[in-house]
Amino acid sequence: MNVQSIQVGIIMGSKSDLPVMQDAVEVLKELGVGFEVTIVSAHRTPHRMFSYAEEAAARGIKVIIAGAGGAAHLPGMVASITHLPVIGVPVKSSNSIDGWDSVLSILQMPNGIPVATVALNAAKNAGILAAQIIATHDPEIAENLLAFKKILKDKVEETASEVEAMKF
Repeated sequence: MNVQSIQVGIIMGSKSDLPVMQDAVEVLKELGVGFEVTIVSAHRTPHRMFSYAEEAAARGIKVIIAGAGGAAHLPGMVASITHLPVIGVPVKSSNSIDGWDSVLSILQMPNGIPVATVALNAAKNAGILAAQIIATHDPEIAENLLAFKKILKDKVEETASEVEAMKF
């Protein structure tokens, strides 16, 4: 699998989000999608956030994955600045209200500022969705995704056969 140029920006509010966001990194590697990873805090480094969002498209980024916990303003704020698709990953953090504050902060965006939102801590799904968006114009990534989905299908069929062979 040949990794393409950097097409996905993975950003997070703090390094504490990295264990969750690592799942996006791993699936993008598996699918051959080029990416970059950095910290961009909406609250502590707003100028860095504005610069990142404004400059991403010019650097070849096609999709931004933004993970954040607690108040989780990063995905929505980035989406308000760029025309690129933004996928929000709500992160259950130490200062979180069981993750619900993060989910709702990302999910409840006003009309005109959409953020695709995956489940709590579901950075892997964010990576897959980013690859699917890129695959609409990249045949190699599309092929990689088809192979990935076939592996998922084969695993389910294998376990279904195992269960069906059990004596209940």
